[in-house]
Amino acid sequence: MVIPFEPHRFRSAAAKYLAGRPPYAPRLFERIALLCGLDRTHRALDLGCGPGQIAIAIAPFVGHVAGIDPEPEMLDQGRAAAPAIEWIAGSSYDLAALASRLGSLRLVTMGRSFHWMDRAATLAQLDTMIEPRGAIALIADDHPDVPANAWHAAFKAITDRVGMRDPAKAQRKANWLAHEAVLLDSPFRALESIAVIDSGRVTIDDLVMRCCTMSSVAAHAGEFADELRAALAPFATDGAVTEVVASKALLARRVG
Repeated sequence: MVIPFEPHRFRSAAAKYLAGRPPYAPRLFERIALLCGLDRTHRALDLGCGPGQIAIAIAPFVGHVAGIDPEPEMLDQGRAAAPAIEWIAGSSYDLAALASRLGSLRLVTMGRSFHWMDRAATLAQLDTMIEPRGAIALIADDHPDVPANAWHAAFKAITDRVGMRDPAKAQRKANWLAHEAVLLDSPFRALESIAVIDSGRVTIDDLVMRCCTMSSVAAHAGEFADELRAALAPFATDGAVTEVVASKALLARRVG
């Protein structure tokens, strides 16, 4: 199943994305660099880069990084934070046209973006662009089932309910193959999963703002903000909760 391409789906989220989303653990990128054998001779691509958290995090480990995103406001944020990175307006559908510009890639990262692509077609095109010992890293985060994350069930229940108003999310929920299944049916079928777990404090205000970075609920964030605050209040101390986040990478390489 392919979700219809909406190039400006995250326009309303751009300004709040960095502040609203939990950051990925820096140690995750150290592990990725080690496992993929990255060095300063290598080139990397962050596909669907948003404001560039992953591109910026991987830059110290390679010689060149490009970030591709269809939303100009996202690219503007990345460019302001890291002007040395190559920021390109485009999407997975532009990879063939950009192949000569991007060169031979050692690593392609995607953070919360692969599910918006034609995944099989994207992998087929990347097979022509990634060097033989190169890899794809799908970056995500999760909330482990630990007592400190007791508030997250309420947060997820509300955002999932509201998110189902979005036809794209509803379509994906109804009939969806996991990324692992798609990768196993591609040239990049040697899979390895890694995770780094961190803990920190996050305010209820920031969690309300986080909803404004989620494309499926952003348009309705103002409607359920009070409900969300009320649901999270019993878990909070001084207006904040503890958040335990697992920053995860699914590494995909060719067999052998």
